[in-house]
Amino acid sequence: MNQSKIEWTEQTWNPVTGCTKVSPGCKFCYAEVMAHRLQAMGAAGYDHGFALTLHEARLQQPLKRKKPTVYFVNSMSDLFHEDIPDAFIEQVMAVAAQTPQHTYQILTKRAERLPTFFSRRRVLDNVWLGVSVEDRRYGLPRIDYLRRVAARIRFLSVEPLLEPLGPMNLAGIHWVIVGGESGSKARPMHPDWVLAVRDQCEAAGVAFFFKQWGGWGADGVRRAKQSNGRLLGGTHLGWLSPAYRRAALRMW
Repeated sequence: MNQSKIEWTEQTWNPVTGCTKVSPGCKFCYAEVMAHRLQAMGAAGYDHGFALTLHEARLQQPLKRKKPTVYFVNSMSDLFHEDIPDAFIEQVMAVAAQTPQHTYQILTKRAERLPTFFSRRRVLDNVWLGVSVEDRRYGLPRIDYLRRVAARIRFLSVEPLLEPLGPMNLAGIHWVIVGGESGSKARPMHPDWVLAVRDQCEAAGVAFFFKQWGGWGADGVRRAKQSNGRLLGGTHLGWLSPAYRRAALRMW
C-alpha cells in the first residue's frame, strides 16, 4: 500500500495490477506507463509489467492498519476486469468487511459487471462504487449500470474529460470528480465542459470535486500540470485536507 497523491483519496491498495484497454479514456493510461517504469526498476509485483496479475499476498494489507483510512482500490488495475474471478473480488470484499474503520473506493470501466456481481451480494457501507465517464458513447451508459446497484455512495470519475457530455442523469449519484488528462500526450479539456458538469451537479444536489486541469490549462495553453493547477473560476473546488475529506464522508 502507498500514500497517494490523488487528491480524493488517502492511500492506494492494489491486490490486482495490470489491465487492458476498453475505451478512449484508456488510450494514454497512467497506470500502464507507471507499471512499465516499475518493471524496469525491478519493483516487487511488476515482473509482468502491465499484464493482469492477482496478488493474493496483498489481500491482508488493510488488516494491518488500525487508523481509519480511505483506500482507492486498484489504482493500477480494474477490480471488475472480466478476467478477475468473482471469488477473488469476494476476497477483497471480505477484507473490507473485516475492516469497517476503513473506506474503500472502487472505480471501474466494466460497469456492466456491477449489477450482475451485486445481484446476490450486499454492498458494504464502507465500500463506495464508481464508474469512469470520459465521453458520451462509452462513459454515460456506465452511469445507468452503477445506478442499479444499492451502494451507500455512488460516484463518477469524469477524468479524463474528453468532450462535452451534454445532459447527465445524476439521480442516485452522490459525488462527481472531474479532471483533465495529464502526461506527455494529454488531450485538452475545455472549461465549458467542466462548468456544464458542475452546473448539473449543483442543480441535482450532487457533491462536485474538481481534481485538476492536467496537461492543458484553462487558457488552452499546454504546460506542466502543476503549473495549470486546479482552480475553476478562480476557486478551489475540492477537498483540501484529509480532515476536511473525513468530515465530508461523515455528512454522507
